Amino acid sequence: MGHRLSKIYTRTGDDGTTGLGDGSRINKDSLRIEAMGDIDELNSIIGIVLTESLPQTLRSSLTQIQHDLFNAGGEVCIPGYVILQQSRIADLEASIDLLNDQLAPLKEFILPGGTKAAAYCHLARTVCRRAERKLVELHRNEKVTDISLQYLNRLSDLLFVMCRTINQEAGMRDVLWKNGHD
Repeated sequence: MGHRLSKIYTRTGDDGTTGLGDGSRINKDSLRIEAMGDIDELNSIIGIVLTESLPQTLRSSLTQIQHDLFNAGGEVCIPGYVILQQSRIADLEASIDLLNDQLAPLKEFILPGGTKAAAYCHLARTVCRRAERKLVELHRNEKVTDISLQYLNRLSDLLFVMCRTINQEAGMRDVLWKNGHD
């Protein structure tokens, strides 16, 4: 593979525009760039989660997810480009089912927290939801792949289950919401 970034600064964005993967230029505050930024932020937070002590199965899944998110960002960066495959949705669903089967059923809402790793994972989940909302907004105006939309939707569910798994593996109970009437 050749060098992808031979020069870090180009000065081409000094006018408030940025280049897409297809060579076109758009405003840096466009919906497309905001969606790309939210996906990138999510990927970065997952990188933070990976700095913590985690079960190996979660570590492997999160590393694959980082690659998937880079691919999703590529799809947003290059209009009409498709790289995420439907099989990745099935993999997320299988992971959700596997992890959720090992957890006690939820009877209450839970608050973000527990271990530091779980709290970071909750942060990733909330940024994932924001990225999904931004991608839905973009999809109303411009075409994005259905798989990218589905992927982010399932990923937020998986991250929720991972938060609970992280706490369980650490011997930490879920932080239950109390509605103030108890």
